[in-house]
Amino acid sequence: MTSAAATLLGARRIIVPANGIEFEVFEAGAGDRLALLLHGFPQHAVMWRHLARPLAAAGYRVWAVNQRGYGATTRPLETDAYSLEALTGDVAGLIDAARPASVTLVGHDWGGFIAWVVAIRRLRPIDALVVVNIPHPLCFRQALEEEWRQKLKSVYAAFFQLPWWPDWLLSARGGAVTERLMRWSAGRDGVFSKDAMDIYRANVASPGAATAMLNWYRAAGREILEAEDLDSPIDAPTLVVWGLRDAALGESCLDGVERFVRDLRIELLPDTSHWTPEDAPERVNALILDFVENIRRL
Repeated sequence: MTSAAATLLGARRIIVPANGIEFEVFEAGAGDRLALLLHGFPQHAVMWRHLARPLAAAGYRVWAVNQRGYGATTRPLETDAYSLEALTGDVAGLIDAARPASVTLVGHDWGGFIAWVVAIRRLRPIDALVVVNIPHPLCFRQALEEEWRQKLKSVYAAFFQLPWWPDWLLSARGGAVTERLMRWSAGRDGVFSKDAMDIYRANVASPGAATAMLNWYRAAGREILEAEDLDSPIDAPTLVVWGLRDAALGESCLDGVERFVRDLRIELLPDTSHWTPEDAPERVNALILDFVENIRRL
């Protein structure tokens, strides 16, 4: 799985100790301009296979990270090890380990939630923030409270709070149910390559991996809904890329985001699912590269 991921990403695999965790990182490019890519649930760093090479070619040192509990990164057993403080501390530790002159932080799904909170809490200086199909935490709360459609879309997260049953379901038969759910929510064939899906399945089927992934919901997920310090304005230029055919998150989750971000750009992609970086890679790459290069020229 590791060598296949490195090949698909066009990157070299390194191990980076940070925040008491050993992270499996796929590095492409070189230099002191870091692009730190954070995947979501239930994926793997290989989800960034379309973006890593273009960012490296644009002069970035790209770190596509397997986050805590994923891939060959350390997999703590305790639910509390997946708290919001721990997960955002991982990002701060990775930035410290990279010692960059500038940081572009890119996150999709859960990786996006963590990116939002790192920027909101100003854990480290961020020069550019890119979030893909994940709302600002306070906008998500508002949509969840006010929109019955969003309540329905989020029922799965309540299911994930149950002990052992969702863990077994996601990992059973070599991750077959996970694949089925991902393909269903993509809404069309061809979004996930066989090579990438093989990695996703092997990842979730690894001993303890499904539980680690679900512990993000059981620990940090609850804190996202309860934290009282998430209203500080974000200074970093921010790009939100949003596929409008997201099965889990409605467009109403974007309402009011401009209240929390001083320099905001939103790009909506019709006919694109939640899995935006894989569903519309050429469009996503073009938007991100244009965004970061415009910042460089300022």
